[in-house]
Amino acid sequence: MSRPSIAPWPGPAAVAAGCWHWLVRLLLAVTAAAVLLPTQAVAGRSCEAHLPLAADVERSMDLAAAAARALDASGAQVVVLARVGQDLRSYGLRYSHLGLAYRDQSTAPGGSQTTWRVAHKLNQCGSARASVFRQGLGEFVLDDLFEYQLGFVVLDPALQARLLPILKDNQQLARMNTPAYNMLAYPWSQRYQQSNQWAIETLAMAQEPAAGDRERAQAWLKLQAYRPTTLHIGAMQRLGARVSSANIAFDDHPNSKRFGDRIETMTVDSVFEWLQASRLGAAPVVVR
Repeated sequence: MSRPSIAPWPGPAAVAAGCWHWLVRLLLAVTAAAVLLPTQAVAGRSCEAHLPLAADVERSMDLAAAAARALDASGAQVVVLARVGQDLRSYGLRYSHLGLAYRDQSTAPGGSQTTWRVAHKLNQCGSARASVFRQGLGEFVLDDLFEYQLGFVVLDPALQARLLPILKDNQQLARMNTPAYNMLAYPWSQRYQQSNQWAIETLAMAQEPAAGDRERAQAWLKLQAYRPTTLHIGAMQRLGARVSSANIAFDDHPNSKRFGDRIETMTVDSVFEWLQASRLGAAPVVVR
């Protein structure tokens, strides 16, 4: 079982592949001092060697600062935080990836300091493996975003209280993680796991003590009326995706749905809708 990687300033998170050139560090030092450096793992995307533009880094840091202000103003300790990393409008979706953000209180020589950390699962450069990481808000938005927008849902206070110690504990944070990654994993199977799936199964574990493994967490989500998103993906599209992408598979989906071109998976939009409908979370807040 993978352990979450902690990336304190000034070093980057430890990851498997080398996607970012060393000049990124210099660029960040000039344009965004005292923020976390980008990791080399992404949520279901291949690692392409390219330098970010200074203007893009500046926009990302502005977004991170705006998110920090909004999160501080919310009074929350734990939220579900999502970004628009890819263009999913053709599927009727807004957000592509979510994590569990929490307020982290640390004691420094100059006094106590409050920062926001994001625990989320990242795919290692288009491979079929993924791990759980902790990052700062700056790292979370330095991911070649399609749109400079974040969304977050403030969770029910009781759920926040249950989640917070889990998010700070390495062993508990990795408890629901399955390293085998599939961007379109079937929500009710344990063969693979995608990023959104890990987060919400961890949330289920926090809310229901009996949900101590993935199967029981998924059973609890069903009982709580979570409904995944159904994507209509034809046979040729499935074949092309499977052949060209190591991080996409369909063999965990029931044949009756797969051969009917109905691929069910866990999306940010469906999670946001469910959190509000189940009263486990408030209405989503948008940060631009």
